Amino acid sequence: MLRLARFALATLVFTCPPGLVMAEDMPATDFARDVRPFLQFHCVDCHSGDEPEGGVSLESYEDSANVQTDFEVWEKVLRALHAREMPPKDEPQPADAEYLAVIGHIEAELAAFDCSGPQHPGRVTIRRLNRVEYNNTIRDLVGIDFQPADDFPSDDVGNGFDNIGDVLSISPLLLEKYLTAAETIVERALSNEELRQRILIQQAPDDDLAKKIAAAQFNIRTFASRAFRRPVSDEELQRLFALVMFAFEQGSPEEEILRTVLSAVLSSPHFLFRVEDDPQPDNEDGIRALGDYELASRLSYFLWSSMPDEELFRLAEEGTLHKQDVLKAQLQRMLDDPKSQALVDNFAGQWLQLRDLAHLQPDPTLFPHVDEQLRADMRRETELLFETVIRENLSVLDLLRADFTFVNERLASHYGMEGVTGADFQRVDLPDNRRGVLTQASVLLLTSNPTRTSPVKRGKWILDNILGEPPPPPPEGVEELKEAEEALGSLRERLEEHRSNESCAICHRRMDPLGFGLENFDAVGAWRDQDGQFDIDPSGTLPGDVNFSGPVELINVLVESKRDAFCRRLAEKLLTYALGRGLSSQDRCAVDRILEQMQADDDRFRTLVEAVVTSDPFLMRESQKD
Repeated sequence: MLRLARFALATLVFTCPPGLVMAEDMPATDFARDVRPFLQFHCVDCHSGDEPEGGVSLESYEDSANVQTDFEVWEKVLRALHAREMPPKDEPQPADAEYLAVIGHIEAELAAFDCSGPQHPGRVTIRRLNRVEYNNTIRDLVGIDFQPADDFPSDDVGNGFDNIGDVLSISPLLLEKYLTAAETIVERALSNEELRQRILIQQAPDDDLAKKIAAAQFNIRTFASRAFRRPVSDEELQRLFALVMFAFEQGSPEEEILRTVLSAVLSSPHFLFRVEDDPQPDNEDGIRALGDYELASRLSYFLWSSMPDEELFRLAEEGTLHKQDVLKAQLQRMLDDPKSQALVDNFAGQWLQLRDLAHLQPDPTLFPHVDEQLRADMRRETELLFETVIRENLSVLDLLRADFTFVNERLASHYGMEGVTGADFQRVDLPDNRRGVLTQASVLLLTSNPTRTSPVKRGKWILDNILGEPPPPPPEGVEELKEAEEALGSLRERLEEHRSNESCAICHRRMDPLGFGLENFDAVGAWRDQDGQFDIDPSGTLPGDVNFSGPVELINVLVESKRDAFCRRLAEKLLTYALGRGLSSQDRCAVDRILEQMQADDDRFRTLVEAVVTSDPFLMRESQKD
């Protein structure tokens, strides 16, 4: 009876109307008393051991949810409980009151996450320049845009991006490539008179040895400081100049000496890696603010995927870049610069998986007109929308709900739009059945099979990239839906095969409705009313009994009821990309503050970027914990 009373009280508290605060009247949640018994009876059998169901293990939680470190685990648990996905339907089901009570207690645990205590800005593993960053840095350092890194091995990807320090290792092959590239770059730069003058800023007017040495020292210091993205130390300069003097004493030609020392700079770890010093051992809390040169590099590689420019270097030298007004002004300047196209190419291109389009080829028999050029047009449409959100400082929600897009004649013809001619892209209003990125051919092609649509892939893509609720991998032994004949039924009917298996149905009830809402778009993003002989049914029901009847209604539901989830996912992705490391529970407070700043300014994109750049994880560095 006491337990039932507690359930009833929890139910009342967690369903009370807005403005009615009763938390002070409710007994404090005791994890061991209020949550652990539920887990033990309904969850631990499957969510334990070396391979727990869905990758979620709950057996170790005895007295506490440990939300300060394991917040994401309990978010997953809470989502599953809210959607009544757990326990599986073929297992004993808790009473409604028991469900609501344990949900209330877990929500109370999550609400207890403490952002008032000591903050942990985290630390970034020393980061190698990836291929894009290497090419761009060479371009801006010596003025050569010939893409030397295109011959390098592919960069590994972590947390969805290829700029994550933990996975950017150096293999013996890559080291050889670096040495060869350095020699080639120097040779090409010095053979061009304009580029040569960019490197050899100070010239000796005659053969006076002292003047030659002074000029060489100045040029080496200047070049190395720009390459290392900070002032070169006297010790480093002495080592480099010792190389010059050794070669000079051996009678090497001046040109060969110059090539050798410049190649040494471009092969140095201080050029190839972005190095940030840890706080000193005597630092009491193990946290320090980044220096201005470190901050300049973080800022430039975030927004430009390249080294700082002269203005950033100047502000770093003055020691003023870290000041909030200066930092915010630089942020706006850099977003207005054409080099911020790198944010579109490298952030949006990976977050939305647009880079994968080049490797996709729909069935040429069914879709003969979808060639390499049209796939490039599809990608460009999405890039232009993202670029417009940046340039015009629109709400990030316009990525989902925009009623305009960009097409050229080829893409307009593919969509069935009239009045667009030529290869150049034009801004056009969308018809009533399309809105934002989810109805663009790039995303629709990415989330299809070569011969048909895939509601499962489309639903999974939305859950992962848009809502931050990625489903777990499918259970072992579950086969993909076979390419069946039309006589076997519509795609919606055939997908019932998966939902007939309860272990599959748990995830498919979340994924499939999202995908069905986009079924009016075929495998390459063209509109259709039928799939073969079957009429399209684009309706669906999302968890919480939220209904929609087509793609635009689905998008409206996502914008209105999933706004917080989408903004959080985008903020987490952008912060991950900006830092070059995965996020942990300790970053939650920073993300919460970023979201607060966004919401206060109608979720504008530049406000999001500013909130990321002024966050503690971006501005500070923490010592490695023992």
